[in-house]
Amino acid sequence: MKKFLLGAAAGYVLGAKAGRGRYEQIVRTYRRIADHPLVQGAAGVARAKISEKTPFLRDRS
Repeated sequence: MKKFLLGAAAGYVLGAKAGRGRYEQIVRTYRRIADHPLVQGAAGVARAKISEKTPFLRDRS
């Protein structure tokens, strides 16, 4: 538990030092990748395969 808290604290400090600009850059990159057609296609295939394996989740949509 101590290692986790130490890691979380280190991540917080490093993130705070990186600043808002770096955060925005990371978010833009994530969105550009997530919105790419190949990624969307792969996500659709993965969703379909998961739906086949877990029929109880289909009714929750």
